Amino acid sequence: MDTKIIAMAGKGGVGKTSLAAAVVKVLVSAYPDKKILAIDADPAVGLATALGIEVEMTVDDIRKEVVANAEEGKAKTAIELLGEARYRIFDALAEQDGFAFLAVGRPEAAGCYCKINSYLKEVIRILSGNFDYIVIDGEAGIEQINRRVMEKVTHLMLVTDSSRKGTQVVQTIQKVADELVMYEQAGVILNRLPNPEVTRCMDLGELPIFAEIPADPSLTEFDLKGENVFYLPQNAPVVQGARRALLAAGILS
Repeated sequence: MDTKIIAMAGKGGVGKTSLAAAVVKVLVSAYPDKKILAIDADPAVGLATALGIEVEMTVDDIRKEVVANAEEGKAKTAIELLGEARYRIFDALAEQDGFAFLAVGRPEAAGCYCKINSYLKEVIRILSGNFDYIVIDGEAGIEQINRRVMEKVTHLMLVTDSSRKGTQVVQTIQKVADELVMYEQAGVILNRLPNPEVTRCMDLGELPIFAEIPADPSLTEFDLKGENVFYLPQNAPVVQGARRALLAAGILS
């Protein structure tokens, strides 16, 4: 199966999670016969809220349970424990109308993401053969790229607002990804733009622009209320922007 793995990345606060949810919405509408998976890889679990999902089990819950069994000295080999973990991952998938959802969960200690990021890499590898499209809402910044968690994604969608810090972060992510990620295509989505002219003042290096999306008060209201992005109309700027980005990346035709 030629799985398309789309990773959304960028600094915090640029609307990355809402865009990831909109990408899922567009894919579900365009490909009702395909298997689509949304992975919430941000410990803040924002994608679950944006998609209107109550998370009952996370990847980290599974990892902790398997580790606890091993530490308690239960008579299982490392291979048996790994096999059990793989089986449980499918139990953690939340089936929705048109797609499946998986949450990574919070780290095991404050500020420590190393173990769960390492496990997430294996989760992506396991699940990639079972879905046609995987959309990953990554944590803010470059950590998951730097640790090669996303090393085999096919498309990097780098999200920024008009701030200098936002554009610097996406350029940094691209530079790190060029060394560590085997992606097919990368581009930037300019989000929450105050006006069309601001784009000319933004330094994006050599990154191609996948889409430009104006600031959308209705989406801000949705975010504040924690409402499902699937309820947004097809003509909402974030939905239109997600569609343009997927077209630019060759994922939609």
